[in-house]
Amino acid sequence: MKRVLYVLLLVQAALFAQDEVTVDLSSPQATVYTHLYFLQADSYAPTKAASTIYGLEGAAAEQVAIKLKKILDGKGLKVDLASIPATGDYRDSTDQTARHRFVLFPAQLPAVSLERIENRWYYSKRTVAITEDLYREVYPWYMEKIQSWIPDFAQQPLFGIALWQYAGLLLIFLACVLLFHLLRRIVYLILRKLQLWIVHRSNEPIIQALKSLTRPIVLLLLLWLVGKLLPSLLLPLELNAALFLGLNIMVIVYWIYVFLKLVTLVMQLYKDYTARTHNKLDDQLVPIVHNFLRGIIIFAGVIQLLTLFGVDPVTVLAGASIGGLAVALASQDTVKNLIGTVMIFVDKPFHIGDWIEAGSFSGTVETVGFRSTRVRAADTAIFQIPNSALSEMVINNKGLRAYRRYQTHLGLRYDTPAELIQAFVKGVEQLIEAHPTTRKDAYNVAFTGFGDSSLQILVNLYFTRPEWGEEQAAKHALHLAILNLAKVLGVDFAFPSSTLMIEQFPEKSAISLPYKPVDADTEARVQQIVDALKKNSNQ
Repeated sequence: MKRVLYVLLLVQAALFAQDEVTVDLSSPQATVYTHLYFLQADSYAPTKAASTIYGLEGAAAEQVAIKLKKILDGKGLKVDLASIPATGDYRDSTDQTARHRFVLFPAQLPAVSLERIENRWYYSKRTVAITEDLYREVYPWYMEKIQSWIPDFAQQPLFGIALWQYAGLLLIFLACVLLFHLLRRIVYLILRKLQLWIVHRSNEPIIQALKSLTRPIVLLLLLWLVGKLLPSLLLPLELNAALFLGLNIMVIVYWIYVFLKLVTLVMQLYKDYTARTHNKLDDQLVPIVHNFLRGIIIFAGVIQLLTLFGVDPVTVLAGASIGGLAVALASQDTVKNLIGTVMIFVDKPFHIGDWIEAGSFSGTVETVGFRSTRVRAADTAIFQIPNSALSEMVINNKGLRAYRRYQTHLGLRYDTPAELIQAFVKGVEQLIEAHPTTRKDAYNVAFTGFGDSSLQILVNLYFTRPEWGEEQAAKHALHLAILNLAKVLGVDFAFPSSTLMIEQFPEKSAISLPYKPVDADTEARVQQIVDALKKNSNQ
């Protein structure tokens, strides 16, 4: 009799506990627990689970509750009760109205939410209204027909999974392999057409970048297909959750890969464009922008991966902002250099290869990096100038000169006859006219004065070669032509000297050089020198 009494007491206690769970709709946590608990195999009571559905009763409410459970299971969404608010006065802080509302899975299933009605928590009216659509999205109508054709022997379980489910996984895998080879060609052709439509140019690096971009895009399409078909296999929740977690991780990784390859393609197109422009500073911008965009993509991808493991992205961004502020305060010079880099690329005070003078530094600009600019001096020494300091300096860019001025004085001997001086000046003018890299409208050749030991011939002209090396080559050709001209005319260049007057001494006389008169033969030889300068400069 006592044993019977104990059994009755245990049954009554179990029923009492079950009733407590059934009627507990006091908080979002209690409502979700009530819904899921009474749809488990060992505590199946759809009537009690339907009490969480507002606005429906009887069989209609039970169907909505059951389908909601199947939707969560089909998407592999495992409910963590510890993360659901247990207070009945909970308010949604992300909602501007701050109403009593809780979204069960904000990222994966934002349409399913709970709301408080008359001090009790139910699945929201909107959730009830769209449950059928969500169910059809997860479980297409044709899957039910396919499942009805499955024979009884295929229903036998193996390690907790039915045989037909193994067959379904195998068929999905084989279909993905076949579709991969088919879609790869189709996607590549589409990308190729888009690239030629946007940019009417192509080369081998661009083609390789397109091929690298094709693979992850095809894999993303296949992952989308697997995500659509996987719920129909009705796999256990634990396995489904693990599979969908793996799928979501792969989707994020492949999206990162797609964006990285897309950046590579865009940078390759931009590099091809900059190679055809005169501005060499744009060439330095390509790797800087490339690395910057890669960093942003990887950072955003890591944030998305963390959300899959329950990390709040707002918290991560807030922590990154605080950490970034601390790093910025600790490395102010680095931040200043980065701002200086931006200003250099915006203002473009020089180009790669320009000869600049900035403060005590002078040399050729070789590279512009994130932190500093490298300048090579005339003695091949390297100056590594911080961009923050360089952006504040007064920069004399000799590389941007439209013309390079050249001025020199040619000193002739004092005993040079006037007619030879005139012939020499005229010959130098002809050489300047014949030189292909000199301005023909802005030069001066004139007998300008009497020096200490020579007659001064001013030569002032402008070369049209902006590069320093090309200017030196142009000077070289002009100098050789002037020397040949002086040799033909019989003109000698003076050098610093002092003359001792001894003409009054007995049997002494001044030195007189045998200057030849300017005749037709001399003029013909001068013309040969002019023609030779034209010919050599054009080669």
